[in-house]
Amino acid sequence: MSVRTYQFACQLPQSKTDALNMESARIYNAVMVEHWRIYRKKGVWLSQSVAEKLNDNYDADTSKLLHAHSIDAAQQAFYKACKQVHIRRKQGDDHVRFPYKRRRFRTTVWKSSGVYAVENGVMYLSLARGYERLAVKLPSHLIGMAKCHILEVRLVFNKSTFRYSWHVVVEDGVQPEPNGQSIAGVDLGEIHPAVITDGVEACVVSCRELRALHQGRNKRIASIDAKLATYIKGSRRWRKLKARKRRFLAQCAQQQRDIEHKIARSVVDWAQEREIGLLAIGDVRDIADGKRLNKKSQQKIANWSHGTIRKYIGYKAAEVGIEVNDKVSERYSTQTCPSCGQRHKPKGRIFMCPNCGSRFHRDVVGAANIASRYAFDELGRYPTPEPKYRHPVDVRGKRSPFGTGEMARFGENRLRL
Repeated sequence: MSVRTYQFACQLPQSKTDALNMESARIYNAVMVEHWRIYRKKGVWLSQSVAEKLNDNYDADTSKLLHAHSIDAAQQAFYKACKQVHIRRKQGDDHVRFPYKRRRFRTTVWKSSGVYAVENGVMYLSLARGYERLAVKLPSHLIGMAKCHILEVRLVFNKSTFRYSWHVVVEDGVQPEPNGQSIAGVDLGEIHPAVITDGVEACVVSCRELRALHQGRNKRIASIDAKLATYIKGSRRWRKLKARKRRFLAQCAQQQRDIEHKIARSVVDWAQEREIGLLAIGDVRDIADGKRLNKKSQQKIANWSHGTIRKYIGYKAAEVGIEVNDKVSERYSTQTCPSCGQRHKPKGRIFMCPNCGSRFHRDVVGAANIASRYAFDELGRYPTPEPKYRHPVDVRGKRSPFGTGEMARFGENRLRL
């Protein structure tokens, strides 16, 4: 069964949406403040259930706006964040902090129990007793959706457009059929986001747009930071420029997410066309551990969102019946010749073996050896075909990776207050 999140614009008045998200933030802040107050005075770390009961008692005389389970979601959000901090600290990240900042707005969440009905293309969301239910008109591709398939609904504020949108999490309830029996290897890269081969054909998913987005973002943020340093912190000009920086980063994040989804879709579409049953993805999670490269290379590695692409490939592949194993070791995968097994560290994008004289695309060698390691537990057993290229983002005719309009106005020589 596949779970997907559909996004569409919210047509409710902004005064109403602001009130909903402000109420969610108020509940979240109350739980967080009470938790830290008790911990500071008594040394007791409240459990989630105790904190919910305590907050319910304190708010017993307060007029309610949200549905009871939406209130629960706002209360539980603090402890979900604490849980993630515990996990990251166990992994060695000692600099991450527990949540401590108060929020003015926070995303309101309706669980499946908060969805009252779906009738005639309209979804009705429950509020507290005494309030009229919210009527949300669904887009055309969701009109036939049944209420039982909705897992969650969120009211999200888009920081790049300054508008609200609905995020509806849907489970289709259909178990996909297996796509095939063959195995393909996937090599994730910073230059080419993904290279995939099954030993018969190879595909290089090339997307220079993503690198251009990172480079342009870094350059313009450096320019904004240089201007910020010339103003007094907290002044009107400083706050105005800081707000523009936040919006620019939100717009870049939105473009990056769109490109990464298209990259993952290209990989899954190729695998579906070739009737691939399993994708073996090289494990690059520790690519930057214990290393310190030069400044330029370090920035490229920091910008490389391999984890996000791996996650997108995983859930898109599951929808069409393709299994994914993303923990296959990449050790020596791009250094081992598929023809003779000789190790050689290549330079550039071409692998030229000094022993047998074979010539291959370097990333296709890596993908073939990843598949070979998964299938045979050794390198060099998969052929390395000549690759074909796919470009998930059409950049023809584009003058800038940031497009036009608001983002284009953040040019290095166009910053104005």
